[in-house]
Amino acid sequence: MHVGELDDCFEQFFVDQYPRLVAIGLAWTNDRDTATDVAQETLTRALSEWGRVGRLESPGGWATRVMTNLLIDGHRRRQREELVAANANLPAGAPVAITDDDWRTAVRSLPPRQRAAIVLYYVADLSVDEVADIMQAAPGTVKATLSQARAALKAIVSNEVTT
Repeated sequence: MHVGELDDCFEQFFVDQYPRLVAIGLAWTNDRDTATDVAQETLTRALSEWGRVGRLESPGGWATRVMTNLLIDGHRRRQREELVAANANLPAGAPVAITDDDWRTAVRSLPPRQRAAIVLYYVADLSVDEVADIMQAAPGTVKATLSQARAALKAIVSNEVTT
């Protein structure tokens, strides 16, 4: 392949993947700016490694894995910042408000692995096997994680309905 052909391949990859990655990020963060930033970072990494990524069996799967890892890392970073702020008696920001009609906010309250499973399975519309590959887990583990996440979401919605 020539450089022009690689550029054309990446351009098509970008056109195909960017909306999907933004949708994943939006479901994860409920913040369009963050979603687009993380999608752009993912695609920047794909471009910098396109010679390798473009030859993979599933470049989209690679991008989804990178996006998920970036989202998990960001979540962990915010949790650490909130813990430091709480220990320093500083305001850590408003708590997450969950309503029964705001699914994305409810999903944001899930632990990172459950959130990843829910977003990849329901938003990215991936199969259990594809989610397992991205999360580097066994399909049975993904099924269990999805079950736990659905139970947690049900409890969140039930709590909102009763309060």
